[in-house]
Amino acid sequence: MKAIVCNSYGPPENLALEELDDPIAGANQAVVDVHAASLNFPDTLQIQGKYQFQPPMPFTPGSEVGGIIRSTGPGLEGFRPGDRVMATPSIGGMAEQVVVDSLGLRKIPDNMDFKTAASFAMVYTTSYHALKQRANLQPGQTLLVLGASGGVGLTAVELGKLMGATVIAAASSDEKLAFVKQFNPDHFINYGDGELKEKVKSVTDGRGADVIYDPVGGDLFDQCTRCINWNGRLLVVGFTSGRIPEYKANLALLKGASMVGVFLGRFRKEEPEAYEQNFQELLTMYAEGNLRPVVTQSFSMEDFAAAFNVFAQRRVMGKVVLEIRQTS
Repeated sequence: MKAIVCNSYGPPENLALEELDDPIAGANQAVVDVHAASLNFPDTLQIQGKYQFQPPMPFTPGSEVGGIIRSTGPGLEGFRPGDRVMATPSIGGMAEQVVVDSLGLRKIPDNMDFKTAASFAMVYTTSYHALKQRANLQPGQTLLVLGASGGVGLTAVELGKLMGATVIAAASSDEKLAFVKQFNPDHFINYGDGELKEKVKSVTDGRGADVIYDPVGGDLFDQCTRCINWNGRLLVVGFTSGRIPEYKANLALLKGASMVGVFLGRFRKEEPEAYEQNFQELLTMYAEGNLRPVVTQSFSMEDFAAAFNVFAQRRVMGKVVLEIRQTS
């Protein structure tokens, strides 16, 4: 099979398209013929050696795919060859085939294409866990979403509206904010000039946001600690800015506010029943037409460097996928 392989840390151009042996399913596993593989920000960190979990070298990046089960290993129940699935392998998704454990397999409805299947699980489960369990977001509360045009940011806007919040979409350009309009946020903030705090206070009549969803970190996080409402929850989702900020304890005291971590992988491990409940609720929302995953850019497998560079150049809007098989 063909696979994108990281043999040395560095930019996307360091990756190579290579021929590898076809994988074999072990116990409670399946081999999936990959039709589409999505890219996520952690993938860009892994190939640079900067992520908190680094697979041994060499490795094939990719943790989210859509495809068809090719073969199954002993003990796997509920799946058989030919099933159309969304799959979340821990690694190895950017290849023509990938081995996936049973917990990472879910059948998809006939009306879901493979690009959508590859783009659903991680962003929606992250944002739903953040807003539901970590923030306890309530109808009528104000939700500020940074990086609102990106993969997780866009789903936070979409879910926030479904949960009855007043949503402020914040992004670094008018182009990105125009893209977010399709999910009807209540307010828009362009922080491309580096200014966020006063703009948030302006649209909230000085109160600040009840919940702040922050996948960006850096200087914007510092401003978030100063434009959060009393009893506010500041959700730490990621650090796409490249700088991990520090939280000044006196600001938490003065605001009665909380900094709340959002770590989907640990949540899935520690609270599997709650994770599964979330996932089923999200799939029901999709089936009822209430969720509209947005795939904005598709690249061929051979054009992997260009796909990764969408992230490096901070041009991400919605989801970016690799078309591993053109039939997807």
